[in-house]
Amino acid sequence: MSRASHREQPAIRRAQASIFAALGDETRLLLVNRIIGDQPRSISELTKGSRLSRQAITKHLRVLEDVGIVRSERLGRESLYEFDPLAIEEAKQYLDLVSKQWDQSLARLKAFVEE
Repeated sequence: MSRASHREQPAIRRAQASIFAALGDETRLLLVNRIIGDQPRSISELTKGSRLSRQAITKHLRVLEDVGIVRSERLGRESLYEFDPLAIEEAKQYLDLVSKQWDQSLARLKAFVEE
């Protein structure tokens, strides 16, 4: 691994940790679930049926937007939010890598125990 890629690792880990932290909140998970779909959603649409205020929903959406899970577009006085799958795909790739590493470690342990 090159020196440059070693320097990039902490930044990549911080970005991945931010994604997992953002998804670690029940309200944000619910919002992501409501945003995934075929059309962008407004804050008022996302607030319907919720006990949270528009301000609280906006705060959670800002966290999701900061880590790249959603993106927004201003349309007149409203902001429309839509899901951006790239951040989730990067998190999935990380989980796949960790899963592969665990599988390899468990296979080595099994081979060692069965010797």
